[in-house]
Amino acid sequence: MRVILAPMEGVADAPMRSLLTSVGGYDMVISEFIRVVDQLLPEKVFYRLCAELANNSQTQAGTPVRLQLLGQHPSWMAENALRAVELGSRGVDLNFGCPAPMVNRSNGGAALLKEPDTIYRVTHSVREAVPSNHPVSAKIRLGWDDKSRCVEIAQAIEAAGATELTVHARTKEEGYRPPAHWEYINQIKEAISIPVIANGEVWNREDYQRCQVVSGCNDVMVGRGALAVPNLAHVLKGTQDAMPWDEVKQLLLQYSEYEIVSAKEKYYPARIKQWLRFIVLQYEEADLLFRQVRVMKQTADILVALKA
Repeated sequence: MRVILAPMEGVADAPMRSLLTSVGGYDMVISEFIRVVDQLLPEKVFYRLCAELANNSQTQAGTPVRLQLLGQHPSWMAENALRAVELGSRGVDLNFGCPAPMVNRSNGGAALLKEPDTIYRVTHSVREAVPSNHPVSAKIRLGWDDKSRCVEIAQAIEAAGATELTVHARTKEEGYRPPAHWEYINQIKEAISIPVIANGEVWNREDYQRCQVVSGCNDVMVGRGALAVPNLAHVLKGTQDAMPWDEVKQLLLQYSEYEIVSAKEKYYPARIKQWLRFIVLQYEEADLLFRQVRVMKQTADILVALKA
């Protein structure tokens, strides 16, 4: 099995990717998306969103990173995909699943689930532009507001030449509300021949085992679960139990050291609160800390609370 770290926009930035892969168990990471509109983006944009390009497209722990692009114009997506691999990305991933309203209003991300032909043309153009030795993968949801076209969408991606497909087992309208409909992933897997990766509501090994049976997929992508249990990749593989709370606290401090020296330091209070909100879902001990930190606005105060 492979465990892949999901491209969580505004959450799984380079410091978080570095931290989680340092714990180990992840086979690959997909970066936050780069939004492509109507131009070939400068190299600095790629390095800003995927800092690992400067490290042979891998995290400090050596986990491969694949850059993700989001856009609806085939030619511009193709040009930017080629630039990504020329800069060293381990292939290119295409985002057809982002549910963010701002993205969807401009016909990006999950909005394209209503247009399988556009998904085909984007994927085909990228595949034509990217050298054949570089994978071109895609990530989708089951549809916009219903699941009736999920197989059609997956078949369009395969026909366009994609090498593998990740399926988040919910529609855009379902957002992140449980349950995840893994049975539809199985329908997709039975209908196409490229590898399929399951995504959605995998928080522990028992979830993974159920997902594996229902979806038919051995490979899984995890996002929010990885934030809640930092060594989730090992847990899913059955090599470790969930790490103790004391070790999670050390990771919180380590992450703080990463963030407060980066260009994103001003976002640190919001980021650490966001992460703690997920940790509370799996660690009761985190509740008191979260209630203390959530009213704090200054980085220094939060660091004191974390160290106490």
